[in-house]
Amino acid sequence: MKKFWNWKKKAVNLESGQEAEERILFMNGVIAEDSWFDDDVTPALFKDELNAGTGDITLWINSPGGDCVAAAQIFNMLSEYPGKVTVKIDGLAASAASVIAMAGTEVWMSPVSMMMIHNPATVAWGDHAEMKKAMELLDAVKESIINAYVRKTGQSRAKLSHLMDAETWMDANKAVELGFADDILFQKEEQGSEGENGDSGAGRTENGTSDSVMFSRRAVNNALMNKLERHYGKTGKSVKDQAGIAAPKLNIVDTGRSADDLRERLNFIKKYI
Repeated sequence: MKKFWNWKKKAVNLESGQEAEERILFMNGVIAEDSWFDDDVTPALFKDELNAGTGDITLWINSPGGDCVAAAQIFNMLSEYPGKVTVKIDGLAASAASVIAMAGTEVWMSPVSMMMIHNPATVAWGDHAEMKKAMELLDAVKESIINAYVRKTGQSRAKLSHLMDAETWMDANKAVELGFADDILFQKEEQGSEGENGDSGAGRTENGTSDSVMFSRRAVNNALMNKLERHYGKTGKSVKDQAGIAAPKLNIVDTGRSADDLRERLNFIKKYI
């Protein structure tokens, strides 16, 4: 079993002057790369470690995603945890990792981090009935993922579905704008400094954040295809003609006979073979 999480304890000083212990959870790499589905050991181990202590938790995420089932169970465990769960994304929270991030009481993103949401995917084998079942499964999984996004962002299901269809990448500012994150790490320190022209908060929007950036893979692919069509033009030529593959030259001699005549002649010859 390959663990994709790690716990660390840190002593912190409270405002009252007392010292407390902060629980820090690091989640790095692929989520449940080896096993989780139909596995009793790994989920139970994570739950035991989660409930082994008390107090608030700081969860640092840097993951490209992974198993949706694992992400769903971790989301539930963190949502039910009695203490406060602060999620901090220091690199990437993509795919299933973004679902886990939605369980945070607060979600903070580094200014250089990214979040990505997309449709779930699977590998299926079988006849058309099995393919239909796989499609229905993916639709159900997508709806369950949208439930987590709606709970955190407050966005409509239709908008979130379109964002997933487009495989949307968001920087920290866009994630805050859409409600996937609550704030940006180190932002308060930056807001206190002056801009290039001496204006405090220069280059920022009204809410104090920088211009946001969102990347859609589908939009980029469509834009590329449109540019190629405008540049080269649509063609009715076959792939063979576009590739410059010349058809083989055949020495065809027109004998004036129809196909029926030739077929009758061949049948006549067969009788004497």
